[in-house]
Amino acid sequence: MLWAEDGERPATTSRRSLRSARPHPFAVPASQLAGIHPGKQTSVTLLLPSRASGPVESPELVRSTRGGRRSSEATLQPWSVPGVVVDPLELRDPAEEIRYGRSVGHLRAVLDFAEDLVTRGRVLPTLRPGPEARWRPVVQGLDAVARRALVESVPPVGRAEQRRSGDVSGHSPELLVDAALEALVDGAVRERLAREPVSLVPPRTGRAPRSLPATEAWLGALAGPDARFEATDRELATLAEALAPWDAVTTEETGPARATFRLAEIDTLHDPGDPGEDPLDQTGDGTRWVLEFQLQSTEDPSLVVPAEDVWAGRADRLITSAQELLLAELGRAALVYPPLAAALRQARPEELDLEVEETHRFLTEDAAALLAAGFGVQLPAGWNGRRPLGLKLSVSSPGAPGVVTRGGLGRDELARFRWTMAAGEEELDEEELAALVAAKAKLVRIRGRWVSVDQTALARGLEFLRKQNARRGHTVAETLAVAQGGLDTPLPVTAVAAEGWVGDLLSGTADRTLEPLEPPATFRAALRPYQQRGLSWLAFLSSLGLGACLADDMGLGKTIQLLALEACERSGGATGPTLILCPMSLVGTWQREAARFAPTLRVYAHHGPGRERGERLRERLADTDIVVTTYGTAARDVDELESHAWQRLVLDEAQAIKNANAAPSKAARRVTAGHRIALTGTPMENRLAELWSVMDFLNPGMLGTPERFRQRFAVPIERHGNAEAAETLRAITRPYLLRRLKTDPTVIDDLPEKIEIRQEYRLTREQASLYRTIVDDMMEKIEDSQGIQRRGNVLAAMAKLKQVCNHPANLLHDGSPIGNRSGKVARLEELLAEILAPRSDGGGDKVLLFSQFTEFASMLVPHLAARFDQEVLHLHGGTPKKRRDAMVERFQSAEGPAIFLLSLKAGGTGLTLTAANHVLHLDRWWNPAVEDQATDRAFRIGQKRNVQVRKFVCPGTVEERIDALLESKKALSDMVISDGENWLTELSTGELRSVFALGAEAVADE
Repeated sequence: MLWAEDGERPATTSRRSLRSARPHPFAVPASQLAGIHPGKQTSVTLLLPSRASGPVESPELVRSTRGGRRSSEATLQPWSVPGVVVDPLELRDPAEEIRYGRSVGHLRAVLDFAEDLVTRGRVLPTLRPGPEARWRPVVQGLDAVARRALVESVPPVGRAEQRRSGDVSGHSPELLVDAALEALVDGAVRERLAREPVSLVPPRTGRAPRSLPATEAWLGALAGPDARFEATDRELATLAEALAPWDAVTTEETGPARATFRLAEIDTLHDPGDPGEDPLDQTGDGTRWVLEFQLQSTEDPSLVVPAEDVWAGRADRLITSAQELLLAELGRAALVYPPLAAALRQARPEELDLEVEETHRFLTEDAAALLAAGFGVQLPAGWNGRRPLGLKLSVSSPGAPGVVTRGGLGRDELARFRWTMAAGEEELDEEELAALVAAKAKLVRIRGRWVSVDQTALARGLEFLRKQNARRGHTVAETLAVAQGGLDTPLPVTAVAAEGWVGDLLSGTADRTLEPLEPPATFRAALRPYQQRGLSWLAFLSSLGLGACLADDMGLGKTIQLLALEACERSGGATGPTLILCPMSLVGTWQREAARFAPTLRVYAHHGPGRERGERLRERLADTDIVVTTYGTAARDVDELESHAWQRLVLDEAQAIKNANAAPSKAARRVTAGHRIALTGTPMENRLAELWSVMDFLNPGMLGTPERFRQRFAVPIERHGNAEAAETLRAITRPYLLRRLKTDPTVIDDLPEKIEIRQEYRLTREQASLYRTIVDDMMEKIEDSQGIQRRGNVLAAMAKLKQVCNHPANLLHDGSPIGNRSGKVARLEELLAEILAPRSDGGGDKVLLFSQFTEFASMLVPHLAARFDQEVLHLHGGTPKKRRDAMVERFQSAEGPAIFLLSLKAGGTGLTLTAANHVLHLDRWWNPAVEDQATDRAFRIGQKRNVQVRKFVCPGTVEERIDALLESKKALSDMVISDGENWLTELSTGELRSVFALGAEAVADE
């Protein structure tokens, strides 16, 4: 069950006795919460820390206003809380507009643990009262340590339910975690069986009986959605007896010490360190294998005592009851590794001799089983399971190394391959291969390292080498398939060594080694060096027919690089239109940027109710180079868009397709194009599944199916931090993903000191309706007034229109929630998500947000704090100097908050905030000097990073009209406009109506 607190609700309570449960004063209604996480609405009584004024706010809650003075004492008191009962998988898709408490994070950890147990098969079926057929977790060894950590980290609120009046003890954390694990494991197994249907019941011949035997009914209930089944008491007793051995496999807690096993090799023929004369040392000739027993303290893992010392009594002072513990541990290990039974026949077992076949099996199978059961294992230094016998591919590309010309490349371009056998990355010569074949052993030592050899696979591998090396050429596509594990080979490909531009492509350095590509003379912009490298890289991948993700940091010019690519190709005679999908707020940006930098490109904006369709669209495309449309329009018009032949499909702000099952993502995948490009500063925001969605759009099938990707990468990396899986994923995606950061020294030198950006957005329909109403009402007042009254009405209209562009609640002053009612707030959240995204160097960006409306800023503080799960500083005219100075000091510190929201007047002067490298002007003051002063809080002496300044403008509104007037005055005379907005009041009524009017382009159509 999920429940929530709302920082914008007043913390008022009734005066009823605290001994009886009362409604929680600032809990979110269940109906509102169900809109975020769908589920059955309910309520529950919780015992929460309380004072006389009411319940204490949870630590994660950010309140816009704080209550009065608090008393020093807090007690547990009952509160009735509305909530929703949800499917645990809902936790896999967190909502961005709310902040989650520790209890939700803990439940996610329990869910991860349960799914991990199911993935590794650590489950058994059982019988529960009802009767019910259930799956239960088997938690042993290292899993028991993980379970104990979950038990010890249960947050207090997770135990807060009051089931009986006067119950103030809560629930046992152990019982809660175990109950949750059992429920989640059972659900995860059933969900997996539903995806991959299997029948646990053996097929029946002849007529079906009227009622199924208890065993078959139980098996059927294990695989079905309903755990209940029917059986008589006698049948249940028989079934329970049959399941007793499985039920005896229980969760085991770790004791003071555990058994560990050290596999040692003893060379009986050579001196230590003498490798002998043969290139290959077969294990049967001169090597004796011994499995030594040890006892390792769980409290101090560095304390490891050999069995010999345990039996001699030398461990008694170090580990309590060491001898009894070692014997018990060996007995438990024998259940996992049966050959230990032979050693247990001795009174004081110390070691176990192994034959070659037994050693091979121990290295490849038994050691992993012992580790999974929680025992320690030490293998020989020469053994490394990550260095299997495999194949190595050496590739050399045509042409001069590191240089690619603009012609003649293609996905079928030939490259020279050379296959060899390898132990890890080390190639084996002919003598070693001959000795390997002659050895006919499963375990051999090559160059001092032990390698497991499958003789059958070895024979197939040698045949593979013979056939592949007889071929004269291979394509680039085949090279990439091998590098990504997409080629079926008899032995694993352990290394790919590539030279020339193929090597540059695989290593991710192609942008720096390609021949620079110059835009045509018609392109009216001088590309900076890193932008020219990006252009060359895009053209290179386009020539190979490979999808490309240009993931440059915000402000590095992804748009201009794409336009340069289009200009180059059009000047070279390319035909066929390019389709660009982008958010509504960027349609106008693409039109203006193309007109400014590539005026020869013919651009058509396909959106709005008057957009072309059918034959008229086909005729328009014949005379168009670039078609710009929104994700929403593309989803609605996908049937028509997919019927056209597109030269290229470009996704701007490509994180819009991070959910592969969402309508925009499905629409984008249906459109056929010769080349695909994704432009995004954040190819992955929260989960690896988002990266899969973008990369699979670019090059379908590259990362396999979603389920295969989850098993191979998402689970190992996200859940276990597997560095090897992460490196493999980087290697696979590296050829198609170009990421440059502002912090990169090779990039930052090419940037100007201050980047001015006009940040567009669109109004919601609610905002547009309020906007029109204000214009109609205020124009009547303006027309009927004169002098000072007219000037006051004009300024009042301006203020109201600015407020409605911010958010409806900023105009209505009704305290209503922010929700999804403002296009400006939605665009702000998108920008902040990119600005605050973690960087690979461990650093982070900081941002100043300026608004002239204190009420709007106060609304944003709790909303943004919950959305980005961090504190938001807020400085306004009423902030005392001491608190103001403290906020500035905290923001300037490396560990301080990353978002600082300031009143334009109170924070526009007198502050040094050089920790910020982003400045966002949320609502315009219309006096550039005032805005520049605010910007200079970050862009001043002491600033060591380049500053990006964004000014929010909604096309088709008063914001755009005034922005255009300001720019024209700047261009004409570079004059400073008088303070405030007084100059606007001198405009005629007709000019004012033109300025205030709402254009069709102002409203989002999705």
